[in-house]
Amino acid sequence: MHGTVSLYRWDELALEKVTEMISRKIVTGEREMLAQVYLKKGALVPMHSHESEQMTYVLQGALKFLIGGEEITVREGEVLHIPSWVQHQAEALDDTFELDVFSPIRQDWLDHTDTYFQSRPGLVDP
Repeated sequence: MHGTVSLYRWDELALEKVTEMISRKIVTGEREMLAQVYLKKGALVPMHSHESEQMTYVLQGALKFLIGGEEITVREGEVLHIPSWVQHQAEALDDTFELDVFSPIRQDWLDHTDTYFQSRPGLVDP
């Protein structure tokens, strides 16, 4: 059995405001998800983990991840792979535009139960 082929245009998809500092657009299939994520400088994605494997591809700007006590800075043109269930957080060092690929899909993003975004303020103290 074959699934239905779908074509998406980013400029036609709604921009979802996650916090004052973070917004995203999502395209999802049955087993994988692609998200455009926009983070303002200083935005913080609090420490969390999930079942999904994650690939983060930074198109503009830079993100500083904290994973297992280690800081990893991902800059324009670089991709970070995060395995399932690995605790991580990210801070935008600049205004940042990135693509995230998740497999399986992040159901918490689709049903808006991703409350970890609200667990800490969106700004990092200088």
